[in-house]
Amino acid sequence: MVIVMALRCPIVSVLGHVDHGKTSLLDKIRKTRITKREAGGITQHIGASEIPTDTIKRISKDLLGMLKADLTIPGILVIDTPGHEAFTSLRKRGGALADIAILVVDINEGFKPQTIEAVNILKQNKTPFIVAANKLDLVPGWNSVDGPFVLNFNEKQHPNALTEFEIRLYENVIKPLNELGFEADLFTRVKDITKTVSIIPVSAITGEGIPDLLVMLAGLAQKFLEQHLNLNVEGPAKGTVLEVKEERGLGKTIDAIIYDGVAKQGYYLVVGNPTGVVVSRIKALLKPKPLDEMRDPRDKFKPVKEVAAASGLKISAPDLDNVIAGSPLRIVPKNKVEEAKKEIMKEIEETAIPTDDEGIIIKADTMGSLEALANELRKKDVKIKKAEVGDVSKKDIIEASSYAQSNPLNGVVVAFNTKILPDAKTEMEKSEIKVFEGNIIYKLVEDYEEWFKEMKELMKSDEFNKLTKPAILKILPNCIFRKSKPAICGVEVLYGTLKIGSQIMGEDGKRLGYVKEIKNNQQENIKEAKVGMQVPISIEGNIMLGKHVKENDILYVDIPENEVRKLHHEYRDELRGDEKEALERYVELKRKLENNMFWGI
Repeated sequence: MVIVMALRCPIVSVLGHVDHGKTSLLDKIRKTRITKREAGGITQHIGASEIPTDTIKRISKDLLGMLKADLTIPGILVIDTPGHEAFTSLRKRGGALADIAILVVDINEGFKPQTIEAVNILKQNKTPFIVAANKLDLVPGWNSVDGPFVLNFNEKQHPNALTEFEIRLYENVIKPLNELGFEADLFTRVKDITKTVSIIPVSAITGEGIPDLLVMLAGLAQKFLEQHLNLNVEGPAKGTVLEVKEERGLGKTIDAIIYDGVAKQGYYLVVGNPTGVVVSRIKALLKPKPLDEMRDPRDKFKPVKEVAAASGLKISAPDLDNVIAGSPLRIVPKNKVEEAKKEIMKEIEETAIPTDDEGIIIKADTMGSLEALANELRKKDVKIKKAEVGDVSKKDIIEASSYAQSNPLNGVVVAFNTKILPDAKTEMEKSEIKVFEGNIIYKLVEDYEEWFKEMKELMKSDEFNKLTKPAILKILPNCIFRKSKPAICGVEVLYGTLKIGSQIMGEDGKRLGYVKEIKNNQQENIKEAKVGMQVPISIEGNIMLGKHVKENDILYVDIPENEVRKLHHEYRDELRGDEKEALERYVELKRKLENNMFWGI
C-alpha cells in the first residue's frame, strides 16, 4: 500500500485570563456570536473552529500583498478554551496536542493569575506561542481601525497615544513575560521568532491587528512546523477527547480533535477511560461548517463519511458514559481494533501519574489537568499517594483520614476543577481532612504550600513544647524548707528553663525526683522558671535534702538521650542562648558519667 503524506492544519490553542477577550477575538475572525451565547460572555466549554486558508487570505489580503507572502497550509484549527485547563487535557503521545498557542492578554490590565498559569503550562510543554495584546482600542487616544496594525502605527497615531501604548505594552506584557523567563517584544521589532516571543496588538472590537495575528500564526507554522504537520492520510485516525456530552436525538457524544490519519463512517471507536479501553461501533461522524463552532454551531452538524486531520469532530456511538475529557482515541476498521487497544493502553500507561508509598490525594477533571497538577506539586517535592480523575467522593475523604493517622500532613485532598460530592461534604464534617479546591493550578499549589508550612510549624512548636527543656539549678543557702516527701527548697536558675514535671539529677548523675511545684515571689504556682529567677520548688521522689544534696549544690534537669538529639539537631535554633549553654553543659556531664564521648549525638 502506498502511504500518501499531506500537510495538515496546525492546531492552535487560545489561552489567557477570563474576560481578556479570547472568544471575542475568534468571533471577529469567524463573524460569529459565540461570546453572546455563552453564560456571562465567558467560554464555558471547549470549542474548536476551522479557519480555512481562503479566510486567512481574505482577512490578511493587504498584509500578504505587502509582504509578498504565500500560504501553503490548508488552514488553522483553533481550540478555544475556558482557561488553560483544557490545554492541559489536550494531549497526544509525546506531549501537548497544540502545535502553537495564542496567549491573549488585555494590554490595559496585564497579567492575571490565569495568564501566569497559562504561560507556565506553555513553558512546561515547550509549546511555541505568540501574544495577542487585546483591547488596543481602549488605549487612551488610540485611533483604532479595522485592518493591519502595521499600517495603522506611528504616523497615524498622536504622539501621546503612542507613548501610552509603549508604556502599557512594556509594563503589562513585555515585563511580565521577562519575569517569567521569556524574551518578548512587539512583533515588528522581532528579528528571530525562535528566540523572542512576538506580541501582536489587536482589538476584537475594531478588528485591528487580526490580519497581523493570522499571518504571524500561518508564517510560524509554515517556517518552523512543516516537518511536524505531515500526516498519513491513509492511516486510521488518532485523536483526543475534548468533551463528552448529551445531544438530543444522538445520546452521549464525543467532541474530539483528530490530529493524524483519517476517520471513516462505519469504523470502530477505541477510546481510553479510567478503567481501561472502550470499543464502540461509530453510528455517525458529524462536523460543523468551516468557521462554525463545535460547541454551538449556527446550523446542525453535517453528517460526513470521512474526516482527515487536523479537524474537530463530533462522534456518536454507544457506551460512552465513562469516557472523560483528555482520553486518547483511535478510529479504526474492525481488523485493527486489537492493535488500537494495545496502542491506547500503552498511551494510558505512559501518561499515568506515578504515586508514592505515602502522600496526599489529588483529583482533577481531566487526565491532562491531573498531570499538570501533579507536575506542579512534584516541583515542590510533594508526595502523592493517589491521583485520580473525577469528583471528590466520600471514599477519598475516608482514605485521606487513614493517611492522616500515620502523618497529619497527608490528610489532604487537592482538587482541581472538580466538585465535592454531598456524601464527601458530610464525611468532611466528621473528620479534620483539609480539601483544597479551585480552578487555577498554581494558586491551589500555593494555598497547599502555605497550609503545609503553617501545619509543620504548629506540629514543630507542639513537639518542641513537649520536649524536656535543659536547665541548671543551684540550691540557695538557708533555703531548705523541707527535707523530703516532697523536698522543698529555694533555687536559682543558672541556665535554661525549669518546667513543672522535669526530672532532677545531681552532679553524680543520681536521679532525685521530679519538680512537682514552682512558686513565684507571691507564692503563686507557676509553670516554669527562666534563667536568673530565684524560686521555691518542691521535688517529689527519693531526695533527702541535707543528705543527698546540700546548700550551694548544682542540680541538672535530666533529659532522655533521644530528646537531647532532637534538641541538638532539629530545635537548636529554637533554644535561647542560656538554654543552649545548659544543654551543652548537661551533655558534657553525661558523656563523662557514661564514659561515652558520643552520648547525645
